[in-house]
Amino acid sequence: MAQLTRIEIRAPYLVLIGDTEDPTYAKTGYGLVHWQPERVLGQLRFPGCGADLGVPDMDIAQARALGAQSLVIGVAPAGGVIPRNWYQAIEEAARAGLDIVCGLHIRLHDLSGVVEAAKASGARLIDVRVPPSDIPVASGRKRSGYRLLTVGTDCAIGKKYAALGITRAMQAAGIPATFRATGQTGIMLAGEGIPIDSVVADFIAGAAEVLSPDNEPGHWDVIEGQGTLFHPAYSGVALGLLHGSQPDAFVVCHEATRTRVSGWEEYTLPSVGECIERHLELGRRTNPGIRCVGVSVNTSGLLPAERETWLADLAQETGLPCIDPLIDGCDRIVEGIQTTYGVRAP
Repeated sequence: MAQLTRIEIRAPYLVLIGDTEDPTYAKTGYGLVHWQPERVLGQLRFPGCGADLGVPDMDIAQARALGAQSLVIGVAPAGGVIPRNWYQAIEEAARAGLDIVCGLHIRLHDLSGVVEAAKASGARLIDVRVPPSDIPVASGRKRSGYRLLTVGTDCAIGKKYAALGITRAMQAAGIPATFRATGQTGIMLAGEGIPIDSVVADFIAGAAEVLSPDNEPGHWDVIEGQGTLFHPAYSGVALGLLHGSQPDAFVVCHEATRTRVSGWEEYTLPSVGECIERHLELGRRTNPGIRCVGVSVNTSGLLPAERETWLADLAQETGLPCIDPLIDGCDRIVEGIQTTYGVRAP
């Protein structure tokens, strides 16, 4: 049986976001600051950077003097590569003895200058996006325990945040639950997982089975979604994850003011209703009992006075609890799950 990718990142971190212009692509940095703020020391930005993680700006020497142990590359740009003008800072950090943590498709071990600098100082190079080598083809066999998958109308729309929030709400309610990470930031936060978008296509569903194996009857695996079925580039990973996860429940993630696919502006986003119907249709292939149990919405683009009405209208349209997890928490979704599935704390 394939083993999960496991990593250990030494804290505190200096998070590199460089000259990233679009804050959407700095989602790794934002995720680390939001979920583990005690582990983030500061951010390293270059002139022209359009993102701000809300932590102190500092250079490598300052961070090292303050006790930084790791430089984490805090971006997730399309294609998983970074500009060459970032390499100098990464090499400098490695020479200073900082571990370098990268969750992109590029491999630190392929960058000769970084390798040499790390070898000289003893720094570790941690490539997060390396899947296990022995992932099986999916069996399609039904597994014990419950599974919930977060899905979305687009990429970078809150699937990780919803999965983490739902996991914490379940645990607070006394329900056995485990967050199952499928992306670079989730793996950094959880310390283990499988980088689904780095798995060879034939094995994506099998990787999802490895990620969420047989478990106790009342246990929930809350699986971090990736991509979207509606994306012109990334739909394949979303479908493989859906089929392999065999979710009993799914939560749709959406952004209230987004109307077009981020970075592919010629494509419009589906409605929440269409997203629900498509996941039910395709998800029934491996789990005929699949249900949608809620909608998680990023309402940051709405005025405060608009937010409650917008969510109430969506709840009436879908018949589901509709929440902004960063404002409302995820208790209403968990309460609905308890009612629907008869789940009670042991």
